Amino acid sequence: MPERTCIVTRQQKPDSELIRFVLAPDGAVVPDLRRKLPGRGCWVTRSHAMVAEAVKRGAFARALGAEAKVDPDLAGLVARLLRADALAALAFCRKAGLAVSGFMKVEEALEKGQVLVLLHASEAAADGKAKLNRKCAANAAVLDLFSASEMSLAFGRENVVHAALKAGGQSQKLLALAQDMAQYDSVDTKVLD
Repeated sequence: MPERTCIVTRQQKPDSELIRFVLAPDGAVVPDLRRKLPGRGCWVTRSHAMVAEAVKRGAFARALGAEAKVDPDLAGLVARLLRADALAALAFCRKAGLAVSGFMKVEEALEKGQVLVLLHASEAAADGKAKLNRKCAANAAVLDLFSASEMSLAFGRENVVHAALKAGGQSQKLLALAQDMAQYDSVDTKVLD
């Protein structure tokens, strides 16, 4: 795996642990989450605190070798983009037929052993979470990174509090994006091994 140097810590890390930034044609620093934008890039450790520190230090102009316009809330922008990517992946899981929502349907999928990822809305009741978590297979991931309104929007229906994803490529992608988002925000996701 290729390694890059973080412009804040000066540590070399695999590029999967870093976020790439490039200059837009107008000189603005933009995150390149998919690593496909053209031009010279620089890398920052995948952490809200590290991106904020890079902004504070003026590290982007030095690393990119050009005058750079940096949004003071660049760290917040990255967090919003990561969250949007994860929610879009959740919507694609639903469209691909890999997702179910609603307590009873999730419980049924858990009993059949078909769940790769169990999702709870962040404001879900503790007893409901606990009941579903007890039925969850040992190799399934449990995430509570999204609000009920975000999950409802991704599912295209109201009041989605619990959801489950069956195994599939899009489900794996969602899991990876959710873990990236949690790492960036320093959220402790419970992943059952």
